[in-house]
Amino acid sequence: MKKQHYLLLLMLFLVTRCSEEIECCVQPEQADVTLNFTHYWDGIKLSNQDLNQLKFTTKNGENVSVENLRYLISELSLIDSKNYHLINFTENTGTSISLSGFTNGTYKLTFRFGFSDEDNTDGAYKDLNSVNFGVPGMLGGGYHYMQFDGKYIDNNNEEAGFNYHTIRAVDKTEPDNLKFEDTSFNVDLGTVIITKNTDIEIKMNLAEWFKNPTTWDLNKLNTVLMPNFEAQQMMRDNGKTAFSLGTVN
Repeated sequence: MKKQHYLLLLMLFLVTRCSEEIECCVQPEQADVTLNFTHYWDGIKLSNQDLNQLKFTTKNGENVSVENLRYLISELSLIDSKNYHLINFTENTGTSISLSGFTNGTYKLTFRFGFSDEDNTDGAYKDLNSVNFGVPGMLGGGYHYMQFDGKYIDNNNEEAGFNYHTIRAVDKTEPDNLKFEDTSFNVDLGTVIITKNTDIEIKMNLAEWFKNPTTWDLNKLNTVLMPNFEAQQMMRDNGKTAFSLGTVN
């Protein structure tokens, strides 16, 4: 009887050990992720073929074109918090970000539009310096959050240019004592389920920059917006509704 008891214990020990060895040696399946930044004017998806055409209409009624669009995101939650990415719609660079090393599961998808003050260090990023994405020293230095340029039909029915450039807001009331406000903002797209080879679409609706909560009047606010403290605040508020989660597959 004792012998049978020992044999039973030995068998249980061997089965348990084998199970533990299998579990310790099996690696979880790795998943790859591609973030695709797409651009819309309300329900119309834009491609590079739509550039330089006066085919879109703002909430205020101006016909506009898109000539140049590039913007910066940072602190993407899926990877290290200090990351940053320049998305250039015009040249179709940076619009897809490939990531790897994920395990299957649910992840929170957030990022910052622009740089926080902590990371917005003048001259610190050579790649951004090389593509002229910096802000002049007279405005406090650092970097643009977005450069969005185009044309619009003004009140005289003539074609005019706009430069919708977002930066850290600067109050130049006292030139020797500049006052700043961090006008970058967080974008929370909720949670996404990541499995093997997941594509995630992040949509920007360009129309939102001109309509919510401020209905933008390009006849009044078109160029020289970088030193305009109030304009930068309004652009930040409008931009908070510009991004949304698209398809995930």
